[in-house]
Amino acid sequence: MEALHTFEQWLEEHRITEVECIIADINGVARGKILPGYKFLSSVRDDTLRLPESIFVQTITGEDPEEGIIDPTDRDVRLRPDPASIRLVPWYEEPTAQVIADSLHHDGGAVTISVRHVLRRVLGLYAERGWRPVVAPELEFFLTKVNTDPDYPLEPPIGRSRRPETARQSFGIDAVNEFDPVFEDVYDWCEAQNIDIDTLNHEAGAAQMEINFNHGDPLELADQAFLFKRTVRQAALKHGIYATFMAKPIASEPGSAMHIHVSLYEGERNLFAGEGEEPFSPTFLHFIGGLQKYLPPAMLLFAPNVNSYRRLRRYSTAPINVHWGIENRTVGLRVPDAKPFSRRVENRVAGADANPYLAIAATLACGWLGIEQEIEPSDPIRGSAYRLAQTLPQQMPEAMRKLSGCPPLKEVLGEDFVAVLLAVKQTEHDAYQRVISSWEREHLLLNV
Repeated sequence: MEALHTFEQWLEEHRITEVECIIADINGVARGKILPGYKFLSSVRDDTLRLPESIFVQTITGEDPEEGIIDPTDRDVRLRPDPASIRLVPWYEEPTAQVIADSLHHDGGAVTISVRHVLRRVLGLYAERGWRPVVAPELEFFLTKVNTDPDYPLEPPIGRSRRPETARQSFGIDAVNEFDPVFEDVYDWCEAQNIDIDTLNHEAGAAQMEINFNHGDPLELADQAFLFKRTVRQAALKHGIYATFMAKPIASEPGSAMHIHVSLYEGERNLFAGEGEEPFSPTFLHFIGGLQKYLPPAMLLFAPNVNSYRRLRRYSTAPINVHWGIENRTVGLRVPDAKPFSRRVENRVAGADANPYLAIAATLACGWLGIEQEIEPSDPIRGSAYRLAQTLPQQMPEAMRKLSGCPPLKEVLGEDFVAVLLAVKQTEHDAYQRVISSWEREHLLLNV
């Protein structure tokens, strides 16, 4: 077994004593098993790594949706560790490895509700034509003080100056330097894990940061974004603060996004580049058209939580519609000024809380449908898109209805997966509806 040999060599070379075999669940939470190194190797050899299928339908609150979504016996599925994904876990003192696993049924068929499979499924459509999508995510997040009581709002942490930020510091160098010890660990730990991050900058919110990834293969970048979130949270905890990827963690601050840059290649040729005097190819325009038509019904993959929709407000640095424009950050679809080889579109809709596998898969799925159906986009707009109507869903139930009523998108993503996603999100929304907020107590208790 080639995979077993690769793992044996890698564990011996790095003197690994423990291995974390992990998957991303539907919400992007890392789940799996921790094994001694020798037991991991024997489980690979004997194909005995298993997890219950219910892990793939677990909600963010740890509940299961209604019966009938998966086999009620909660059968096991097999974990097949991907040798290309093995990395160190640099924040442990004991030499530990982590490896991302694919999921298979006992008959060898893929677990179609696995998020890694959903992305592979969409990529397969492009591969059939000999096309190669390239993506580059940008992830925003907040650093905050430790918050042990969820009834209290989050606050900016204390930096090196021993004072919290009280004003916005977009692209402030000194503001980033306030947290140098955290980011030194982030960069060191990312290097140890071969997570290919590029630039770091301060975003608009107090103690809000953004990390850009170098462009590359969508599945590899989804793996990296998944592991990066865990890395940043661990680095922050080491220094006594939190890092959060909530879409809207602080009411008075902007939300956090996961912008996804996409280009499409055939060999070395960028299929989005136009010819002659034309800046954009028909393929590029159809990709934009597909995003415009299908982003609203795909919203549940870009805004997966009730908190996600608090970010998508007019004049809030987040988009409210699917207009596109050149060098325009008020639109949902921004086209950066770039040379033909780098022609790309930036999907600005996804929140930082989105599962990176699903956000990338949904972006490519919407664009694919545009190419297949030759959907013509609207004209690019000039000026602010905030002056125009909000067309993106504003609440989770609206997003669920739109996805449920979109057969083309369900077919591309997989009918079984979409059924599970809708069931999980309905269960989460039902749980949210049972909570009485402090706003309701403050304004309704004695006034209605």
